[in-house]
Amino acid sequence: MSGGVYGGDEVGALVFDVGSTSLRGGYAGEDCPKAEIPMHVGFKDEPKEESMEVDGSGDQTNKDRSGKKYYIDTNAVHVPRDGMEMASPLRDGMIEDWDMFQALLDHTYKKHIRSESPLHPVLMSEPPWNVRGKREKLTELMFEQYNIPAFFLCKNAVLSAFANGRSTALVVDSGATHTTAVPVHDGYALASASVKSPLAGDFVTLQCKQYFEEQNIEIVPSYIVAKKEEVGDGAPPCYVKKQIPDVSKSWHNYMVKKVLQDFQASVLQVADGPFNNEDTTNLLPLQYEFPNGYHQDFGPERFYLAEGLFDPSNIKGLDGNTMLSVGHVVSTSIGMCDIDIRPSMYNSIIVTGGNSLLLGFVDRVNRELSNKTPPSMRLKVMSSAGTAERRFSSWIGGSILASLGTFQQMWISKQEYEESGKTCVERNYPFVCTSHSRAAIITLS
Repeated sequence: MSGGVYGGDEVGALVFDVGSTSLRGGYAGEDCPKAEIPMHVGFKDEPKEESMEVDGSGDQTNKDRSGKKYYIDTNAVHVPRDGMEMASPLRDGMIEDWDMFQALLDHTYKKHIRSESPLHPVLMSEPPWNVRGKREKLTELMFEQYNIPAFFLCKNAVLSAFANGRSTALVVDSGATHTTAVPVHDGYALASASVKSPLAGDFVTLQCKQYFEEQNIEIVPSYIVAKKEEVGDGAPPCYVKKQIPDVSKSWHNYMVKKVLQDFQASVLQVADGPFNNEDTTNLLPLQYEFPNGYHQDFGPERFYLAEGLFDPSNIKGLDGNTMLSVGHVVSTSIGMCDIDIRPSMYNSIIVTGGNSLLLGFVDRVNRELSNKTPPSMRLKVMSSAGTAERRFSSWIGGSILASLGTFQQMWISKQEYEESGKTCVERNYPFVCTSHSRAAIITLS
């Protein structure tokens, strides 16, 4: 045990949820994070120095010891700058570029939290497949660089289960880079039965990009368009270009991806069952207008562009691929669990993640699993109705957990870190359970 209690009305804990698309941060006990910062960061090589600057537009930039100047947050990264590259500090959901990640945390503390880091304990999420070396390095970073009083690292699947009032569930998280199924039993994520597939949001974005290339539809990001001109029906789009600096290819691709993501969120839909290109008579078309003024009705395309999530055999150019569909990810994960806990997994399947917000996604998951579930098992698929609850479920779970009075003895304190070193993050934690949306800590005897 940490030997200290860090909860109370005076000082609240901070919760950071590290996702492949964004970093969410805020105070424990609140309904939603104070900040959602894009995980992709703009950077330029500068002469080596360590300082904090404010550019002409008022955006805060950071310089690290390597000489890179970082541009962080939505307002900063959406401004076209000469030679600014785009990158993410994560690879496969794990932190790879520590300088860039630290710049993100610095920005969150200074611009959104607006409080000193030594005043607040920190609970942070991590993917189920995170390795020991990165967990220890993150612990060392938070205690040494930010001098926090206490720290706790928790699997994001466990936090999503807590957000839905469960301590035992199968958490299906479909985000940008992966769709994962992680069994959670009595507050523990079962890593040995976790399954992930690359069929997720970025895959759908790539499918949309390939479709537009085949149809000769040019994706013009909004930063290029100064004004759209009125043209007649059937005429090509006409627009006035902005005078912009010479931007990098990585930044241009980032802005193109933003248009594609808006298209897939606005237009795409998951079919109720296996999609058949021949049966398209009842499909209502939906119009979408691109930033350059071009607009088009999309009918069957709305459905088959997302069909690869559930039927990888339909993916063009990837014949014989072995990628698991969303339904197979879930059934495979449950099949890898001990036979005694399979009924509780089938009875508590929680669907979360930004990609699950595609219209019809949860219904299709339910239909796919209905065909795979043994007759003796009771199937129950749950998902939050609200957009924020689905996207921020692991942050919300962390907010609930870190604000509980019974949780306060679970923190890794600064004193314990100084005594045991960074390996203290690998200690065996007590079970963390929830009952009727209310969490309680049960210590191991």
